[in-house]
Amino acid sequence: MSRQATTDNRESIEVALRRSRDHAASDAAGAAQRLNERIAAEGLADVSYASLDSPFGKLTVAATDRGLVRLAFPEEDRDAVLERLAARISPRIVEAPGPLDSIRRQLEEYFAGRRRRFELPLDWTLVGPFGRRVLRAASAIPYGGVLSYTQVAAEAGSPRGSRAAGNALGSNPIPIVVPCHRVLRGGGALGGYAGGLERKRWLLELEGGP
Repeated sequence: MSRQATTDNRESIEVALRRSRDHAASDAAGAAQRLNERIAAEGLADVSYASLDSPFGKLTVAATDRGLVRLAFPEEDRDAVLERLAARISPRIVEAPGPLDSIRRQLEEYFAGRRRRFELPLDWTLVGPFGRRVLRAASAIPYGGVLSYTQVAAEAGSPRGSRAAGNALGSNPIPIVVPCHRVLRGGGALGGYAGGLERKRWLLELEGGP
C-alpha cells in the first residue's frame, strides 16, 4: 500500500471515529433528555427548567407544579439561579422543556405582539408577603398601561411605601410575565429595571406604552 493510500485510510478511520463519537454523544444526550422528561411527567421532580429563545437571548424559565416560579435574563448565571431554587424550593430539579411548553408558547406570542395577557399559573414561593402584594398590583396593570411606584405601593396597601415597592419590583423573580416594566417614576421617568433600562424601554414600546 502506498504512503498516500495509508494516509487516506487513516484519515477515513479518524473521520469515522469522530462521527461515531458524535452519534454516541447525541444518543446519550437524547436519552438523558427523555429521562428528564419522564421524571418531570411522573412528578418525581419538584422543579423543571428550560432555556427559551427571546429577543434578548436565551431566557431560563423554571416551574413547579404550582406554576412559573422563575424567569432569568441571559446575563444571569444559570447555575446560581438553579442553586437558589434548590435552596429555596427543592434540590429535585431537572431540565425538561416539555412541561414548560405553554410558557414558551405564550412568551413567543407576546414577543411577536400577538398576546396581551399571560394566562399562566404562578408560584410565589420566592416572594415575601409584601412583595406578593406589590407584584400582584403590577400584574393588574393592563397591557399598554403604566402606574407609578407610589400608585403601586398604594395598591399594595402601603401608600407611603414607594421605596419598598421599588425594591420588591427590582427583585421580581418572574419579570415580563409579572410586568414590573409597567411601573415608572412619577413624571413618567423609566426608573429602574433589573433587566436593564433598554429592555424596559423595549417592552414598553412593544406594548405601545410611553
